[in-house]
Order: sequence, then structure tokens, then C-alpha cells
Amino acid sequence: MVVSMDEALDEMSLKTLAVLCSDELKRYRRKEYSSDRYCTELIRRAVTEQSDQAWMVMQQCFSEIICYWIHNHSSHETVLRLDTEENYVAQTIARFWYAMRDRPATFSSLASALSYLRATLNGILIDAVRTYQRSQFVSLPYLNFLSEAATEETPDDESTWQSIQPLIPDARESRVAYLLYFCGLKPREIMIHCRGEFSDVKEIYNLNKNLLDRLRRNQDRLRRSLAQAE
Repeated sequence: MVVSMDEALDEMSLKTLAVLCSDELKRYRRKEYSSDRYCTELIRRAVTEQSDQAWMVMQQCFSEIICYWIHNHSSHETVLRLDTEENYVAQTIARFWYAMRDRPATFSSLASALSYLRATLNGILIDAVRTYQRSQFVSLPYLNFLSEAATEETPDDESTWQSIQPLIPDARESRVAYLLYFCGLKPREIMIHCRGEFSDVKEIYNLNKNLLDRLRRNQDRLRRSLAQAE
């Protein structure tokens, strides 16, 4: 009896499918012709059949392209300080699995599957950056000056930054505040990632000192601004 291509694909072992899927992904990244059939079959088995083995193989096959996306993300330096590539890959596959668990979807092409997978990764990276930024604002030194005026609700990071900015008319102090407390960079990291902006680390420390002195002098005004932001 002649076996059709679909039947042959259905009967293919996961080990063989993994090799062929990895080859398709490499061709896709090089923008070479690829049939997509092996990758879509692997995803079908993972999503439709809910095969644990297929999910594990899928994570192994797609880890390289997910890592590539991480390194090309606009916040890659921040997110890689917060967690490892391996954990981001695992989280991406896990969230993809969770989304597909109750409402399985079929992907007609590798491009559509990768688009969904990349959107999943982007959501994870955005969440990581927002959580980190929020923690940095909590540790901003000016909060020590306002502890006695604490309220039931604390402004979010965006409102806090908007409240601080009018108090920092000096553009370079404002830039240092953003890099130190919003981006969470250390002075030496600023010198590395923002080449040419500052003459040396000492300048960054001096600008930060001026910034904190300015906030101390404007405690009352800052309290009023934060109260309006709540």
C-alpha cells in the first residue's frame, strides 16, 4: 500500500522530526526556501495531541531562535541581567502551552506560529522590565525623605517619574536620574552603554549628588506633586 506524505509525516518519530524541524528553522532564519511541514507537524503534536514529549522537543528546537529574539529585543541588556536565556525560553514555551491548552489553535505556516511565539516572548520580557523598573523606583533615595508622609496608595513608576521631572531642570541630572533609577544601571555600566555622554564616572556621581540635594530642597513640592498623582 502506498503511504501518503501526510501519513508518513504522522508516523515520523519525534527524534527524526526534531532534526528536520531544526533544519527548517535554520533555513527560515537565513530566508531560504523551506516547506514548514516539519515544524508545523511538531507544533501540531504538542498543541493538538498535548504530548509532553512533543513539548520538550519543541522547546529544544525553538530555543535557538527564541534566544536570537531575546538578544535583538530593545531591552535585551536589562532582561539578561534579570534572568537567564534558558529561563526565558522555558517561560515562553510554558506560556504558549498554557494559552493553547484550553483553546488549541492550528498554524498553517511556520511564520504564523513564530509570530505568535515571539509575541508571547515579548509579553514576558515587557513584564520583566516593568517589574524591575517598579522595584528601582521603590529604592529611589528620595523616598527616604518622604517616609513620614506615606499614604495608603503609592504612585506607579510612570506617575513618579512625571512628578520628579519638573524638579530637575538640568538635562544632565535628569538623564542621570533616568539611567540610575529608572533603567537600574550602575555608574560604570552607564559609561559602557552610554559612551560619549559623560566624561567619567566621577561626573555621574557628582550629577547624582546634585540631583539628591535638589530633591531634598524640594521635599514639600515633591510631596504635593506625588499626592496629586495618586
